[in-house]
Amino acid sequence: MARSFRHRAVQAVRIPTALSLAVLAAASCNGESMAPGGSSGTPELVFEPALLDLAEDRQGVVQLENQGTAAAGPIQLVPGPVTMETGGIVDGGQLQVDPAEIAALEPDSTVEIMLSVTLPSSPEPGAYRGSLQASYEGDSLSLLDVRFLVEPPPPPPPGSGASVTIIGSSAPRQGDVVTYTAEVRDESGALVTDPALTWTLLPASAGLLTTDGRFVGYAIGPAQIVASVIDAADTLEISIVSRGVRSSSGFTLVGSGVETQRHTSDLWVHGAYVYTGTWSCRDAGNCGDRLFVWNVSMPSAPQKVNEVVVDARTVNDVKVRDDGTIAVITHEGSSDGLNGITLLDLADPGAPSPITRFTNSLAPGVHNVWIDGNYVYAAVDGTGNGLQIVNISDPANPTLAASYYAGTSILHDVYVRDGLAFLSHWNAGLVILDVGNGIAGGTPESPVEVSQIQTAGGQTHNAWYWPATGYVFVGEEDFRTPGIMHVVDASDLENPVEVATFRLAGAPPHNFWLDEDRGILYAAWYSNGLRAIDVSGILLGELDQQGREIADFSTPSTWAPQLHAGLVYLSDMDEGLVIVQPNF
Repeated sequence: MARSFRHRAVQAVRIPTALSLAVLAAASCNGESMAPGGSSGTPELVFEPALLDLAEDRQGVVQLENQGTAAAGPIQLVPGPVTMETGGIVDGGQLQVDPAEIAALEPDSTVEIMLSVTLPSSPEPGAYRGSLQASYEGDSLSLLDVRFLVEPPPPPPPGSGASVTIIGSSAPRQGDVVTYTAEVRDESGALVTDPALTWTLLPASAGLLTTDGRFVGYAIGPAQIVASVIDAADTLEISIVSRGVRSSSGFTLVGSGVETQRHTSDLWVHGAYVYTGTWSCRDAGNCGDRLFVWNVSMPSAPQKVNEVVVDARTVNDVKVRDDGTIAVITHEGSSDGLNGITLLDLADPGAPSPITRFTNSLAPGVHNVWIDGNYVYAAVDGTGNGLQIVNISDPANPTLAASYYAGTSILHDVYVRDGLAFLSHWNAGLVILDVGNGIAGGTPESPVEVSQIQTAGGQTHNAWYWPATGYVFVGEEDFRTPGIMHVVDASDLENPVEVATFRLAGAPPHNFWLDEDRGILYAAWYSNGLRAIDVSGILLGELDQQGREIADFSTPSTWAPQLHAGLVYLSDMDEGLVIVQPNF
């Protein structure tokens, strides 16, 4: 989804109404076009703060302000489920709000909201989350993230003769998952098999400790691991050491290809050339009707050497087939209403030549594509359209091969690897299809659903599958909360499970590129620029709390990264092409 986001001085989550975001809405997932210029007379609800940490009594106060130009009301305040950060909804947990509904909120007015959490008796110690949605006329206009801790009770005194002994590292590295075990003996000294252990971390904010003794450290410094059973316990004093991956050198700017006449969308690096798409219409009236070709044989001085003009207002995506002979670009907002894809001949990669335009079943607009062998996988705009698979074995005469729809929401993106298609199906979540892998007997002509998972927050925007680990990195493009990166463990393809997250304040993530040899994820994060994240090892919990960020590079509206020949190529929506050197 193409939207921009600006830094703000306050810790607030806002519905974007500035000109840049109005333009960006033209390339949103529904494929509808919109002329530049923001709309007026709309409410804009903002929770301040956007992230509320409750006190020990699990109570707190938040402000809801209408920063728009029109009144809103009635506003429903809808609590989300209470969940543990280790995963799972807490039965009996409830976020209570007072008031539950706001009759009306005028522009520049603020209302105070009281929050409290009730939990079942003897809740499990650890970190918890909840959320509160402000809804008006059926739309969610703002989302509050709520966090709180349940501290463990003091360990019981040792019983007469019974003993517990914890076995494990006393100096775990921040972000590394370590497993603690405990030896339990009864009063006679006999070893107890399969004891019912309770694991406790003190303080709970020091990291994440699961019920089976797996631990990942967040805060550098001392902490305690407690294992207890009936009337016996042991405490292990640990010291969490720094992960030590933050680079002092970071990134160096190598070169840039400035493009200010049109907004820049996705990019693809192909040998000595970079192809960049364009989207929507900029202030000067220049719309996204073309693909630019950049010669980057000298990365310090990219040269725009060619362009391919098509009937569109947005060329959102471009992909090159592995053999380098064919590229595919997408159409949205075509003047004749027949959107779709255009195949390009790359015999001369510096001068791509259109082969054909294909629109069958793609007319609503194609937002993203993937090309794999003789098939193009197209994410078609609008509810009900989903995935359309196009056979391009005869590039001059493509044919529709198959289609898939998850039954709800929209399809935003598709990523194909190892005979599996990973669909970012917005509020339907991440869908995995067999398109030749063999796990479910699917083919490109007859895809078969393998599994589906709804990550917390919905708005599933993009995915990168890492076969060597089974991890799928999933972007959540929510500008209100804002969205985060989810990590799904799909090592069991039929039973994927979310295991970790990474969040940044101020903006959601956009697109990813993974250096799989080194375990470094390059993430384009809109106004937060480019982020290099260490994703090596076992991933569990809140990765942003684990010292895993290696480096960052500031660009105003970062869309996508691609690692090529040791350099990272970025498309920036406002500035064009940016090339940086990782110094780590």
